[in-house]
Amino acid sequence: MKSKDISLKIAGSIFGFVALLHLLRVVTGASVIIAGWEMPMLVSMAGLIGGAVLSIWLWLQSVNKDR
Repeated sequence: MKSKDISLKIAGSIFGFVALLHLLRVVTGASVIIAGWEMPMLVSMAGLIGGAVLSIWLWLQSVNKDR
C-alpha cells in the first residue's frame, strides 16, 4: 500500500467523521452557538452532504487502480 493511498484513506475517514457529527446534530436538533450567533441547521445539512461526498470520493480514489 502506497503512502498516497494511506493519506487518502485517512483524509476520507476524517471527512466521514465530520459528516457523522453533522448528521448527529441534524437528528438530535442540537443548537450550536458561536460567539452569540446560533448556527442554522442548513449549515449542518450542507456539512453533512459535503463531508459525505468528499469522504466517499477520497475512499474511491484510494482504491482506484487507474490513477
